[in-house]
Amino acid sequence: MKLYSKPGACSTADHIALQWTGQPFEVELLDKDTLKAPAYLAINPAGSVPTIVDGSFMLTQNAAIMGYIADSYPQAGLGGDGSPQQRAEANRWLAFVNSDVHPAFSPLFAPAKFIADDSQYDAIRDAARKRLRGLFETANRQLADKPWLAGFRSYADAYFYITLRWAAGAKVDLAGLDNLAAFKTRMEADTGVQAALKAEGLQ
Repeated sequence: MKLYSKPGACSTADHIALQWTGQPFEVELLDKDTLKAPAYLAINPAGSVPTIVDGSFMLTQNAAIMGYIADSYPQAGLGGDGSPQQRAEANRWLAFVNSDVHPAFSPLFAPAKFIADDSQYDAIRDAARKRLRGLFETANRQLADKPWLAGFRSYADAYFYITLRWAAGAKVDLAGLDNLAAFKTRMEADTGVQAALKAEGLQ
């Protein structure tokens, strides 16, 4: 199995998930130029990450890739213990990160996609930070009495951790969200997380 990743992008979450499987895999790191180069566009015409190639099978979209990793290596427990309930919990929090938290960063990273008037960019960014604060408060409450979002370590945690890294860089106010701080500390002490970050030059 081979992962195409851009350091610090959401694909780093897939890299962490692969580390958690304990199984061999390859990673090819891309940058803004190689993402759009013909060699990669031949694999993924969208020119985005993540992409997984497993033999003749190619898959895009982070949530789909996380499920594929979990199903390929069920012993890692990334989607739970095999019960429908645990898989649903893992998917619930994966959906929260993929559909709610991740898109909420878009106005911070690319305000021009939302409004042409650049004098309004700061207002759009402020609104995005306020929305993100609310979403992170939801996660903080979820982590009040458990170490992981689904109650067990899952692929949702890897993805959520990456968004916490983005939040720090984007100056999203996380003050007082002590459960998030404890979660981030737990993640950064994890050997799989450390290995992925080191391989992508993010430590």
